[in-house]
Amino acid sequence: MKTEISYPYRQRTLLLLFMPLLIAFASCNNNNGSSAAGESAAGESAAGSPAVGVEDKETADQQEKYQIKARSVSQWEEMLRHNSGWLGADGVYAVALNGVETPGKAGDTETMFWFSDTIIGEIEDDSLKDDWEMVHNSVGYMQGGEPDPSKIKFSWRKGEQGEAISMFEPTMPGTSEDEYYWLGDGFFNHATDSTIYIFAYKIKNVPGGVYPFEDVGVSLIALPKGSRPPFENQRQMDTPLFIKDSKGRGKVVFGISVMANTVGAGAPKPDGFIYVYGLRGPSKELLVARVPDKAFEDFSQWRYWDGSNWNTDVHSAAALTSRVSNEMSVSFMEDGRVIAAYQLDTNSPTVAIQVGRSPVGPFQPYKAVYETPEIYEDIDFYTYNAKAHPHLSEPGELLISYNVNSFDFIDDIHRHPHHLRPRFIRIKY
Repeated sequence: MKTEISYPYRQRTLLLLFMPLLIAFASCNNNNGSSAAGESAAGESAAGSPAVGVEDKETADQQEKYQIKARSVSQWEEMLRHNSGWLGADGVYAVALNGVETPGKAGDTETMFWFSDTIIGEIEDDSLKDDWEMVHNSVGYMQGGEPDPSKIKFSWRKGEQGEAISMFEPTMPGTSEDEYYWLGDGFFNHATDSTIYIFAYKIKNVPGGVYPFEDVGVSLIALPKGSRPPFENQRQMDTPLFIKDSKGRGKVVFGISVMANTVGAGAPKPDGFIYVYGLRGPSKELLVARVPDKAFEDFSQWRYWDGSNWNTDVHSAAALTSRVSNEMSVSFMEDGRVIAAYQLDTNSPTVAIQVGRSPVGPFQPYKAVYETPEIYEDIDFYTYNAKAHPHLSEPGELLISYNVNSFDFIDDIHRHPHHLRPRFIRIKY
């Protein structure tokens, strides 16, 4: 059964390890908090307690109605449970193919999903057959706004011998053969003839290291209007959005979340800018840049929020908050504020939300709204990279996904062949 909690609660201290097949980043953090929800107040014994009256029950019902709670949404999870072909993946992002990100509008359009590491194969009698394959990314298309396994179709490329190949691979000059893409966020740009842009993290294998790979850059993939798999007319470009070390404060990577504050996207207070969020350093500081929608590919027009103004110097970027995940979301609320959704410290069991007054904050303290129960299904399971999908949500709610994986991946993909797929929760706020 899924675990349901309300904020605040006592968080567990978790030693966060690194699984060298699938995750490029790791952190080890301790976080302790007190839980009013999990503690009972001292008072009379049950036998001596006064009976709860009708008014008390009505008050309790009203309190329940307005509590911030997260509940699992099994329908979305089952939509991604398959026994043939596409079996599961992590890194799920999504965009409405009409470019409207307003909650409650998914039924008016088709949704494009993109995933990172993906398992292709066959499952028989709850066992993965030996000829399974892994690709670094894949895509899916869903009709309408209701989760239905019959209404989503997955795609990846195939080689000359029929072998599975990643949908997107680095093609820029200077790319080495051992580099590949894990995919970040993206968006539908009305101002550039409906181009879909997807950030792609360049990963390179580094044999012999503690972690046998590293991220070496951020690329941008542009899919022209109407482009479909295998995206033969895609364009790829290098970006200046990867910095190995920002003046001693650690690595900077942009593209973890994109928010279009435009009329076409259905933003409540549009200003014509695209807001692109990034990470800095081991504390997972959240940064933000913005650029006019018409000039998205012109990196000379990108500006970085320094805490009081928009600055051309990426090193001046101010931290909006910290302890977020390598994949996350920032999206609009109906009243014009924004709400961030992420996995605390990237791969702890805690899903958190955080409300900001504007795309640059200030942000309230985070609220821990869910603890992922999958970590207790197997000693090696862990969860990571929660994010919201605003156009798949309902008004006043957030549909949030998170990933499930295993530190003992090869063994567990055979023992639990359905575990590597996103799980979903819904939060009312």
